[in-house]
Formats: sequence, C-alpha cells, structure tokens
Amino acid sequence: MLDNLVAYLDSIRARDPAPRSRWEILLYPGVWAVGLHRFAHWLFQARLFFLARFVNHLSRWLTAIDIHPGARIGRNLFIDHGFTVIGETAEIGDDVTIYQCVTLGGTNPTNGQGGKRHPTVRDGVIIGSGAQVIGPIVLGERARIGANAVVTDDVPDGATMIGLKARSTLVPAEEWLKEFIPYGTPCDEPCEEIASNGTRRIEELEAQLAAIRTELAELKAASPAPVRRNGTDS
Repeated sequence: MLDNLVAYLDSIRARDPAPRSRWEILLYPGVWAVGLHRFAHWLFQARLFFLARFVNHLSRWLTAIDIHPGARIGRNLFIDHGFTVIGETAEIGDDVTIYQCVTLGGTNPTNGQGGKRHPTVRDGVIIGSGAQVIGPIVLGERARIGANAVVTDDVPDGATMIGLKARSTLVPAEEWLKEFIPYGTPCDEPCEEIASNGTRRIEELEAQLAAIRTELAELKAASPAPVRRNGTDS
C-alpha cells in the first residue's frame, strides 16, 4: 500500500511543477478527495449506500470536490485545485488529469431515470479548468479538453477540443505533445530565448516604423508649396 501511495504521489509530481516534496502533495485536496472516494466506493459496492453518501458528504465538505460514490476511477487520477463534480456513472481511466471547476455531468437530470448518463474518460486525458463534459460520451485516450469547453459528443483518441460547443482543433495531441506539460506548450528552444527574440523583433519593427515616419516628414518638408491661381491650387 505504501508503494502504491508513493507511486501515486510521484505521478502527480511529474504533472505539477509546484510541489517541492511528496509531503506537500499529501496536502492537496484532490489527493484527499480521491482517497476518501476509494473508501466511499467500497461502501457503495457493499450496498452500504448511506455510509457511502456520508463519506462522500464529508469529502465534499473537506475538499470542495464532489465525487459520487458510484463513480469508477482508475489509477493516478490528479484533480488539481478542486471544485470539481464527478457523477455517479462516470468512468475514469488511468493517469487522467482534471483541473479546477470541471463537471463530468449527466444529461436530462430532471427525469429521474437511471442508467449510464455520465462520461467515460479514457487513459491519459487532460481536462482543462472550467470544462463541462456532459452525457454518456467517451473521451478517447490522450484527448485534451480546453478550458471552459462544453463537450457533448464523443472525442476521438488524441483530439484537442475547444470552444462552446466544443470542436476539434484538427491537430491530434500525439503530433505536438509527446509528454505531459502542465501549463504551457512545448518549446523547441528555451522559452526565455523565445521571449527575448520576440522582444528584439518588436524593437526592430518599431525602429523601422520610426525611420519611415522620419523619411515621410522629410519628403513633406522638401516638396514645394502649391501655387494659388485665381483662387485655386495648381
């Protein structure tokens, strides 16, 4: 069990540049929410529904993350920051990353009908902050869901979805992202160098614009004034 916990904490550290140690990760609300959900899910499977709901309620109060006891969650789920809702029939694979304010919700919640009504999230998916994934749809392996996207249709493996209603960027994730990069996009050269080159280019363009303005002013000053004849310019 200790080895599994260490492996889980290391998987989070590989996806999050913020923590300095495993001890710090143990304070993450997402870690506590997933741990309490494991216990609540065990109670749920044992048909101890009230106790399962009680643990779920306690977890939500402590972590601001609401995971229904019936949801099925694989290995190494990382919920960063929290304020996330995961519905009863949701299924989450391994190595999934969910940022804050995400909902894995069900369709037509007013009719009271059961059945599969929440998303299935395959291995390696990343769901950006504020995204709403609704209905019994499937997010394919390694899919990327952009921040605040609203997804109501199946997502192919490796696709990147953005917008409302979400649409694909037509750039498969595996073509541009070989490994997990939490908060940015890959750089072929150091990002500081890219920023420096961009600043230098802006300065060059500003210098060229100033030279053009100076040249125009000199041309205007050198041109002869118009001669007025019979009240008209010539």
